[in-house]
Amino acid sequence: MAVEVKELLEAGVHFGHLTRKWDPNMAPYVYMERNGIHIINLYKTAAKIDEAGEALAKIAASGRKILFVATKKQAKDIVAEKAGAINMPYITERWPGGMLTNFVTIRKAVKKMASIDRMKKDGTFNTLSKKERLQVDRLRAKLEKNLGSISDMTRLPGALFVVDIKREHIAIKEAQKLNIPIFAMVDTNSDPRQVDYVIPANDDASKSIDKILSHVTASISSGLAERKADKVEGDAPKAKKVAAKTVAANEEE
Repeated sequence: MAVEVKELLEAGVHFGHLTRKWDPNMAPYVYMERNGIHIINLYKTAAKIDEAGEALAKIAASGRKILFVATKKQAKDIVAEKAGAINMPYITERWPGGMLTNFVTIRKAVKKMASIDRMKKDGTFNTLSKKERLQVDRLRAKLEKNLGSISDMTRLPGALFVVDIKREHIAIKEAQKLNIPIFAMVDTNSDPRQVDYVIPANDDASKSIDKILSHVTASISSGLAERKADKVEGDAPKAKKVAAKTVAANEEE
């Protein structure tokens, strides 16, 4: 899915922040200033989307998960939809402190959800008092809201994709501590040095977020398809061996 500068322009990806709010480290990605607002160089954005897409496709092809993080209002629904469509974990509610650095505790909370579900299936839930059932239901709902979207993430992610690194600074710090590669949409008011793969872009407008996420998830999807194809190829010789053995066994009989 080639990135066209024209489509980025139409989605408003080029609109940065007010010039007085800028981070000087974003200078290489700024094209010009117009009416007190920095305009992002979309040719650089397109090149960076391609670069990030290639790297993300490789991570997906290796079988590792990419965790999407976006808790701002304009991005939540878009990220939930796009990441959910390719079966990748995401955080769109408050970032749970220690989500990465204390992953074992987070996994325990996720397992708690599974144990509540088992209680409901095997009838244990019905043996509780009305008050206890209410408490358990509330806990389940809270866990689902905050961690339901990462319930399939059984180990640390292979990468993080962040919308608005200023807002998600805790997630960024945790990923840095664990050397997890960070991919992000970075606006003109943020420091790109915190990120391994910078996509200079307007991170406030939903159209811009949608456009970037479409390209990013398409790249991940191609990586997943490659993995699936490799698996099928790898399974073919095994199937032949099994078939050959079956034929041999039948002939012996």
